[in-house]
Amino acid sequence: MARIGELISQGPTLSYEFFPPKDEQAQRDLEKTLQRLAPTEPAFVSVTYGAGGSTRDLTHDVVRHIHRDTGLVAMPHLTCVGHTHAEVVDLLRQYKEEGIQNVLALGGDPPQDATAVSEFTYASELIELAREIGGFSVGVAAFPEVHPKSPDRESDRRHLAAKLDMADFGITQFFFETEPYFRMRDELDALGVTTPVLPGVMPLVNVAGARRMAAMNGAAFPDWLSERLDPVADDPRAVAEIGAEVAATLSEELLRGGAPGLHLYALNRSKPALRVVRAVWPPGGGQNP
Repeated sequence: MARIGELISQGPTLSYEFFPPKDEQAQRDLEKTLQRLAPTEPAFVSVTYGAGGSTRDLTHDVVRHIHRDTGLVAMPHLTCVGHTHAEVVDLLRQYKEEGIQNVLALGGDPPQDATAVSEFTYASELIELAREIGGFSVGVAAFPEVHPKSPDRESDRRHLAAKLDMADFGITQFFFETEPYFRMRDELDALGVTTPVLPGVMPLVNVAGARRMAAMNGAAFPDWLSERLDPVADDPRAVAEIGAEVAATLSEELLRGGAPGLHLYALNRSKPALRVVRAVWPPGGGQNP
């Protein structure tokens, strides 16, 4: 059984997210990361998609390699922007033929090339297309602190609820405190949503980069976290240690609160993710990082 929606229904799942390497050294680094994380037996791993579909071929290559050569369940991200209907149909059919059973349907970031053709607007259109082709368990993105383009919380939750009703599971953008995730869960419950939403947790390794990504995705960077990180911002080892500690504490609280699993933004590194996993996984039986 490799359909993620079904895997989540069997109990809490552990998963990781990677991005496509852009050179040979980055490829070797990802291979090492995959080898080191495989023994933790993740339910699946996902591979991101660049802005405007800029890494479409790289994403496809990495997903195909993981699926064929590692024994791990691999899920490609798929975005609306920068593609024609025919291109997305062709890509989904290729994935299906290759035995890939899961996709993450995303709105995506706009392409840098303003002339790029986009025949999709919403992730819901990708969900419908994946259903039409058939054979996929489809996931969608969720933003605990609301999507940065949403006009207000109420409309954001209604839109998210409608999207989740079409999907098999959701995965959140990263966040640093539990309150946004549990508030989102309660708001979705009130709207009758039963689709599980995995919390995404990022063991940060770079302060400036984490702040930049948080700002782009509408995620709060708490004052208490700044107070811990700013004094050591130029010490990569200290930042990584604090990042792993914060992520482990957050993960433990999420799992204890009933989250259906844990999706770690590994950033193609094994050590930070392993520190978190060793601290909290399996739920209730982790070890100190």
